[in-house]
Amino acid sequence: MTVTTPSARASRWSALRPWLGIAARLGLAAVWLYAGATKVGDLAASGRAVNAYQVMPYDLATVIGAALPFVELALGVLLLLGLATRLTAGVSAALLVVFVAGIASAWSRGLAIDCGCFGTGGQLAEGQAPSYLPEILRDLGFLALAGFLLIWPRTPFSVDGWLTGEPAVEDEDE
Repeated sequence: MTVTTPSARASRWSALRPWLGIAARLGLAAVWLYAGATKVGDLAASGRAVNAYQVMPYDLATVIGAALPFVELALGVLLLLGLATRLTAGVSAALLVVFVAGIASAWSRGLAIDCGCFGTGGQLAEGQAPSYLPEILRDLGFLALAGFLLIWPRTPFSVDGWLTGEPAVEDEDE
C-alpha cells in the first residue's frame, strides 16, 4: 500500500487543478455556445419556450426568451476566451439555478413541457412525457462546472492570465 503525504497530494492537486479548470471552462463554454446557437435563429420560439413555464406574463416571457440566446452566446464566448472567468462563472451559476428552479417548478405543477434548453421547447404533444429529472441532473452538472470556476478561475490559455501576466500553471516551487 502506497501512502501519500499531504504535501504530495497538494502538489498533485496543484498540478492538476489548472487542467481541470480548463476542461470546466471549455466544457461550459461549449454548452452555452450550443444552447445559444440552437435558439438564436428563432427568437419567437425561444420566447414561447420561456412562456411555457407559466411563471411570468407572456410579453415578459417573450422578451426574456429573445434575449436569452444572446446571453448564452456571450457567456460561451467569454468562457472560451477565459475573460472575466470568475464573473462569467457566477452569472452562469445564477442562470443555471434559475433553470433548475424553473424545471422543478414545471415538474411540481404537472406541466408537460420541453425545457427549451437546447432548442425551441414549449408544450409537449398529448401523451408525450417530459424528462425533468435528467434535465435537472444535467443542469446540476453544469452548475458544478460553474462552481469549480468560481473557486478556481485561473486556467491555462486564458485572456485573464495574459492580462495579469500570471503563469498559466503554477510552479511547484512557489
